[in-house]
Amino acid sequence: MHLPDGFLSPQTYLPAYGLAAGLWWLAARRLRRTLDAERLPWLAAVTALAFVLMMLALPLPGGSSVHATGVALLAVNFGVWTAFLAISLVLALQALLFGVGGVTALAVNALALGLLGSAAAWLAWRAVQPVHEVLALILAGWVSMVVPAAIIALVLGIQPAIAHDAAGRPLFFPFGLAVTLPAVLIPHALLGLGEGLLTWLGTLTLKRLRLRHAV
Repeated sequence: MHLPDGFLSPQTYLPAYGLAAGLWWLAARRLRRTLDAERLPWLAAVTALAFVLMMLALPLPGGSSVHATGVALLAVNFGVWTAFLAISLVLALQALLFGVGGVTALAVNALALGLLGSAAAWLAWRAVQPVHEVLALILAGWVSMVVPAAIIALVLGIQPAIAHDAAGRPLFFPFGLAVTLPAVLIPHALLGLGEGLLTWLGTLTLKRLRLRHAV
């Protein structure tokens, strides 16, 4: 899921940084109003878990990778904007300190995984929760993998069309949508089942720990 440097054109990552910067500022303002001393340790713990999960990446053909994320776990328990900031921080640290994911691709990764993945997970959870809580959590985890994967596949797949030389040769990522969509979506759709179980079990554990701590 982490896009490395050199795969995205400036036509892609510069606008993404502009959009992400405004959304990071908005998310930080919202977080200052909602985060308190009681929630902070739990948020830090789940963010650390997300960091570890995203370091355990299996490379995929075409420059992406597959790994669990903890995105839905963050979104369901702390909200979309908090999850967006937490995942953005994780992605920035991994890119800057460990070379996992690219600095130029950071904004695209953060928007796809941290914002849209979180929003999709939260909406799926809220829609299904009145019917079945466990199913809602599993679906949230699955959606949090598939939606960002689709976005990453689309962004990669359009690179040959938007960044090429006079002869039509791609300057950055060379493969189109016919390659990127199945190559990225299929493994993430399968891993999404595991992410769903992680979201369910993680949320259950978090609730129990919070209850025990409150007592």
